[in-house]
Amino acid sequence: MIDLRSDTLTKPTESMRAAMARAEVGDDVYAEDPTVLELEDRVAAMFGHEAALFTPTGSMANVLAVASVVEAGQEVLCESSAHIARAELGAHGAFTGLTMRTWTAPRGQVDLAAIEAMFAPDMGPFFVPTAAISIENTHNFAGGAVLPYDDLRALRAWADEVGTRVHLDGARIWNAHVATGTSFADYGRVADVMAVCLSKGLGAPVGSLMVGAAEAIAQARVRRKRMGGGMRQVGILAAAGLHALDHHVERLAEDHAHARLLAEAIGVDPADVDTNIVVVDRDDATAFVAAAAEEGVRIATVGPRTVRLVTHLDVTRSDAERAAVVLSRLAGR
Repeated sequence: MIDLRSDTLTKPTESMRAAMARAEVGDDVYAEDPTVLELEDRVAAMFGHEAALFTPTGSMANVLAVASVVEAGQEVLCESSAHIARAELGAHGAFTGLTMRTWTAPRGQVDLAAIEAMFAPDMGPFFVPTAAISIENTHNFAGGAVLPYDDLRALRAWADEVGTRVHLDGARIWNAHVATGTSFADYGRVADVMAVCLSKGLGAPVGSLMVGAAEAIAQARVRRKRMGGGMRQVGILAAAGLHALDHHVERLAEDHAHARLLAEAIGVDPADVDTNIVVVDRDDATAFVAAAAEEGVRIATVGPRTVRLVTHLDVTRSDAERAAVVLSRLAGR
């Protein structure tokens, strides 16, 4: 079975397992796990921020990150298909008490004119004030689309002018870096606070990080404990993240190439596939997914008429070619 449902399905490689077994550990709730501290320091430095906080999930990293810049009763603006709005089960409202408003843009892009029109300054006890803008790079439900760096810089400049914050959901920022060559430090410059994930394309079994200012990270550490995210000898997992950063970043280019191969097979212009995700509209989405599974290829629906394919560490070139043959035939190509 070739599983293209998500890049979260990757399993640790043997060398990653060996690194995990060797990990030096301590109690992370006391901030005494040396491997976690090494990972946090490394990731913070990569993005040019003061500190980082290891979390079990990307959703928790996003909730903590957004909560550090948006208080209860304030709002965050994001694109309408953003992960924080669509796929985190309302966690931001449930835990933080914030609200969201959204703009809609092709392929999940930054629409600065729309954002400027939506922005609500603090006008006293009349309207909900906008505290932050959230962007997602790469954009999951837009087919792994990369947000152009010039657009991110323009958003950052405008946000500074009006005094609002920028949150970057960088779950797959590694893919954006490999696809464009934009440095991690440059991506870090456009955001006040970020969330990055180790358990998708990088292949770690679990783990994400919130990245930001030292004060925000200190506050997030308290919130993480309150939410049940305090972990103990978790250096075993942090070691997987360190191994992934050492060995699994640049190889993402292979996943991108495999995604373009699959795109062509299923009828999507490969030029529209920036990274490792292919999204295609099909009226028969559910039936198409079921037919593919019968042929040994697992794909997923992400909407009533939308199918998603995601390449990853455990999908070889041979797997991609075999899947392409099956999907091309099912698509009638």
